[in-house]
Amino acid sequence: MTQEPQQFASDNYAGICPAAWAAMDEANRGYVPAYGEDPWTQRASDSFRTLFETDCEVFFAFNGTAANSLALAALCQSYHSVICSSSAHVETDECGAPEFFSNGSKLLVAQTEGGKLTPEAVRALATGRSDIHFPKPRAVTITQPTETGQVYSLDEIRALSATCRELGLRLHMDGARFANACAALGCSPADMTWRSGVDVLCFGGTKNGMAAGEAILFFDHALAIDFDYRCKQAGQLASKMRFLAAPWVGMLESGVWLSNAAHGNECARRLATAIADLPGIEPMFPVEANAVFLRAPEAVLEGLRARGWRFYTFIGGGARFMFAWDADLGRVDALARDLRAAVTEANRGETLAA
Repeated sequence: MTQEPQQFASDNYAGICPAAWAAMDEANRGYVPAYGEDPWTQRASDSFRTLFETDCEVFFAFNGTAANSLALAALCQSYHSVICSSSAHVETDECGAPEFFSNGSKLLVAQTEGGKLTPEAVRALATGRSDIHFPKPRAVTITQPTETGQVYSLDEIRALSATCRELGLRLHMDGARFANACAALGCSPADMTWRSGVDVLCFGGTKNGMAAGEAILFFDHALAIDFDYRCKQAGQLASKMRFLAAPWVGMLESGVWLSNAAHGNECARRLATAIADLPGIEPMFPVEANAVFLRAPEAVLEGLRARGWRFYTFIGGGARFMFAWDADLGRVDALARDLRAAVTEANRGETLAA
């Protein structure tokens, strides 16, 4: 098959990183018990407990939609509600899965700046109504980093957590790119989660360099009661669980989970710096993790497409570029050059038209 040039439309375009691949290869030998009763699953779970410095409950799912939806379902009854940002993945891109797996828990959507929830937004939704005709608020979910590539600071997470505790709400973190947030802030996973008041984390492996797989970590053991049954019922109990678990061993024990993320973040900064002086091009959001959102004239975006670049414009109409663990610096520089050329071409076209 002909290999296409590297694209930055999504970090899902990337392949499997060597550490994850090697662990899967090592696991692919001999016979071991099925359904998570194998040494690889135990080792991966213990690796998470070591990394997070606590005895958390660990479960594995195939993808982020299942991980988020099942985690929220564990926090809620069908008559409860979950507060989230209007741009949250659970609201915009999971096809109603959170409501489906919780048997009807409603998402309460807050209009927020750049996809970040605030204590004020949470309080307004949680206390707006308390009558029996309205779904009772039970949980808050935040995405770290957000869908716009911004990172909640530890102080912001703690402030949200304090509000949740005051209002009797649980705090869930959608960490599809959790590693990128850790790399951006330079903090420990423990500090970003349970030490800051997070109850449940969905740690993304797919976007960090794995073929598939997310980990669901419960920092309160009581919340994880019967969660294994929930996973089974939802079709998320892998019969050959070692192949979901082993890549995590390779990623966590080697430290590659963090270096992969740091590289993606650096590539985003590299692009943002290279095009900072381009007229008519502006960042839609601060570049804080591995995403760059650019607002540009349509003629410029068409110029990029004509040069073979792929990107999405589903958030605010601007071009989104995501940088994965294997982003090639030369290809990042090529994107910057082509963007510069597209701007020049568009400006020339405007001059001729005038």
